[in-house]
Amino acid sequence: MNYFRKYFELTAWILALTLLAFMDPTTDPLYSLCPLKFIGFKFCPGCGLGHSISYLFRGNLKASFECHPLGLFALIIIGTRIYKLSSLHIFSHLKKIDYGNKQYL
Repeated sequence: MNYFRKYFELTAWILALTLLAFMDPTTDPLYSLCPLKFIGFKFCPGCGLGHSISYLFRGNLKASFECHPLGLFALIIIGTRIYKLSSLHIFSHLKKIDYGNKQYL
């Protein structure tokens, strides 16, 4: 169970970005887990953010910005989080940390 907890967030973010990379943002999906779409709203900021990131993976910056202006910022934040989690969990053995050395510059 501890192994599951350790890698859950990293796996979730990588899976989410992979799914957004393969998602076709121009089509409306047959199913949606969006609660706002279930209620009947046509605009959802979360769905717009997902479409925006999907357009970014295709290189269409204009369409990405039209879907959600913070799509690029969200992709940078998620990418940074993936980098930090992988450096913490996967590549931590490559770092040499000497906690006993108290020399300060």
